[in-house]
Amino acid sequence: VQLQASGGGSVQAGDSLRVSCAASGRTLSNYVMGWFRQAPGKEREFVGAITRTGGTTWYADSVKGRFTISRDNAKNTVYLQMNSLKPEDTAVYYCAADRNYGLAKRAQEYEFWGQGTQVTVSS
Repeated sequence: VQLQASGGGSVQAGDSLRVSCAASGRTLSNYVMGWFRQAPGKEREFVGAITRTGGTTWYADSVKGRFTISRDNAKNTVYLQMNSLKPEDTAVYYCAADRNYGLAKRAQEYEFWGQGTQVTVSS
């Protein structure tokens, strides 16, 4: 499966932004989907994940209550809605696909990755 992330941009603290991840080549419903981010000089970190049907989500503590992951399998697209953005949310955001069934937070669990989209939050 090929993944294409889009929708990043530059916003002010407190603003909202939605990034998307479109899949091609395979049906997205066959994959657990995860979002990760990487800030300059830092390791890639888990943001959240969603099960194949979208019935269950899992979030990192740093974004819980502010970020929401959803998916539209008919459109082969996964979304990351980010509200109440903070400067520390500034990073390149990546979507990833996992052929296993359980939610995973380790990057090594995900076999396929998108190219990333930059999100910059200024204070």
